[in-house]
Amino acid sequence: MRRIKVLSVFGTRPDTIKLAPVVNELSKYPHLIDSVTCGTAQHREMMDQVLSVFGISPDYDLGVMRDDQTLFDIAERGLRGLREVLERERPDVTLVHGDTSTAFVGALASFYCKVKVGHVEAGLRTNQKYDPFPEEMNRRLVGCLSDLHFAPTSEHLGNLLRENFPRSNIYVTGNTVVDAVLAVAATRTGFVDTQLASIDFTGRRLVLVTAHRRENIGEPLQAICAAVRDVLRDFPDTMAVMPVHPNPRVQSMVFRELSGVERCYLIDPVSYPDMVGLMQKCFMVMTDSGGLQEEAPALGKPVLVLRRTTERPEGLRAGTLKLAGVSREGIRTQAGILLSNTEKYRQMAESPNPYGDGQASRRIVSGILHHFGMVDERPADFA
Repeated sequence: MRRIKVLSVFGTRPDTIKLAPVVNELSKYPHLIDSVTCGTAQHREMMDQVLSVFGISPDYDLGVMRDDQTLFDIAERGLRGLREVLERERPDVTLVHGDTSTAFVGALASFYCKVKVGHVEAGLRTNQKYDPFPEEMNRRLVGCLSDLHFAPTSEHLGNLLRENFPRSNIYVTGNTVVDAVLAVAATRTGFVDTQLASIDFTGRRLVLVTAHRRENIGEPLQAICAAVRDVLRDFPDTMAVMPVHPNPRVQSMVFRELSGVERCYLIDPVSYPDMVGLMQKCFMVMTDSGGLQEEAPALGKPVLVLRRTTERPEGLRAGTLKLAGVSREGIRTQAGILLSNTEKYRQMAESPNPYGDGQASRRIVSGILHHFGMVDERPADFA
């Protein structure tokens, strides 16, 4: 029996975290699948950190990252590098993840080379062209270029069907980030980062904060920082830990607004196991990240979403997420409710995570094998 060749392309921290369990699942079928990996290194250090956690050494490393890179730079260097990989490997399908610029150029380059595309985490929508930017259009464009759509939930299936993608090419899988976070949570021990290891968490409720999205840079990020100051002042038993994104514009704002604030710890970006450890230890999460909206509920932690919109409405309906917006007072109010109302907190913390059960990667690989006629049975949808 012939083997099918699957090229997995990743390049940022989020897409590497979410594709790593799929890459490891692909390796379990060497008699059916020839698995090839390519890292664009859109985010050099953050991609490398994640790969080391999951024991993956990419077959190709494009090294596209440069200081102060733009979307144009990523697209240009990514397309050129991926053309060489695709022409050399001629895979049967390229797997890309989510809404990153790496995902977009991976899908576009594959289309130019007439290679099928599989889109992991397909069907997410805000229906706002520039919110988030460029992610909303990245995921839509990847969808148009894709032959296989791996939708995390039935909500995302519905989005794809409304856009007239054929049901036969859509597999509802759950989100692979749940696979990743549960695997790491079960095996990690203590904090590796020396800054984290030195923090005394005793007697404090930890608020984990992340903020980095392009649309939040400027006044929204300033308001988020002000709200963090307010929460720490309003609740003396709280502390905040904020891994600060390496984007210079994020760093300048965050350090100007929060440096020296009592009980606020600004730290460098941490490894994925340490981030999982922070989620395990925290009382709640305040974030504009997409992945944390899915990861933290898997560990029973409420999430306040620091954005005007979210492409993850399942969490809002399930009660694991609250949309706090980007105004100082709105964030302060929502955080205050969770920190002062035990019943409201319990309801969020105990709501079932709608994003997955830890088996998404298995369903994705089964879907690939089914699509290419390697197995007869179509994998059952995640419900």
